[in-house]
Amino acid sequence: MDRQRISALAHRDHPIAAPLHTTSVDRLLDLALPRGDERVLDLGCGRAAWLLRALSGRPGLSGDGVDTSADALADARTDRATAGLDDRLGLHTADVTSYHAPHPYDLVLCVGATHAFGGLLPTLAAADRHLAPGGTVLVGDGFWEREPGRDTLGVGFSADEYADLATTVDRITAAGWAPVHAHTSTVDEWDDYEWSWTGSLTRWALDHPDDPDRPAALAAADRHRTGWLRGYRHTLGFATFLLRRV
Repeated sequence: MDRQRISALAHRDHPIAAPLHTTSVDRLLDLALPRGDERVLDLGCGRAAWLLRALSGRPGLSGDGVDTSADALADARTDRATAGLDDRLGLHTADVTSYHAPHPYDLVLCVGATHAFGGLLPTLAAADRHLAPGGTVLVGDGFWEREPGRDTLGVGFSADEYADLATTVDRITAAGWAPVHAHTSTVDEWDDYEWSWTGSLTRWALDHPDDPDRPAALAAADRHRTGWLRGYRHTLGFATFLLRRV
């Protein structure tokens, strides 16, 4: 089963593809968009949930989202039309690493998609290329809440994949960025996200008994749930940073 389809199905009930509650998302957007007339770019937008929330209630805002997932962007286009935002939200099927924006942006987002650039610091370097002077980057990535043990490493992580939170911030500041705010996801946010991820995929499979992808979907949900509960729960953290260039 195609990984992009798995992701699209798994995020049907949690379109923010990261362990954040909507109140946390709204707080970050309020801080990132003080004027309400900014241009926003989301690199790896998925269903464009961040962009849709940002544009809703801010009639002066415009944005663009970039992703390679046809399924996610199809959902995003439906949601965009439902929200009446076709004229202010552009959605582009493209590789985020080679996307050429038509203009700079006041806010560049990449939450939960830093793997597309090869990690946090390469993501910041890519975002900087799209950023207007004085602009803000909103980036979300993992960190180690505690040193990963055998169970965590056994489900596909490497020990050097992330650092602890303090070291992560040190690396960000050493690269010339100043954190102006951040949100560290709570255990409740993590649990809600993971149960939604595995539950949405499982529910789809059970509701489509004749679909040829049903066995693969059930297997993917089972692997993910086991990896979370027996591998990285309470070990992998997630932080979403608001950054500006020093």
